[in-house]
Amino acid sequence: MKKFISRFSGVAPVFFPKALAALNTPTTPNGLASSTDLVGTITTIITKVLDFVLILAIAFVVYAGIRLIISGGDDAAKETAKKTIIYVIVGIIVILLARVIVVFVNNWF
Repeated sequence: MKKFISRFSGVAPVFFPKALAALNTPTTPNGLASSTDLVGTITTIITKVLDFVLILAIAFVVYAGIRLIISGGDDAAKETAKKTIIYVIVGIIVILLARVIVVFVNNWF
């Protein structure tokens, strides 16, 4: 272990200033973008909301998959879980298209 540490201790001065420079990047409260214009702020908020909804959609796919697995041969429960998965996949496609529209509109203006 001491050999490992002694070998790579010479590398630290090379990468340490770069790591400190990365820490000194300007930050903004609540994770919003550093842009001060209204369009940039609205774009950031919409993007964050779409990210959150996408995470919820993925959680619903997992939930529906679990319901499909534990249905135990009940055809009604299987169909319900399959429909849920299909609806959520369609929702994910809509969310991704909305994100493309937001990026397109942001680049347009």
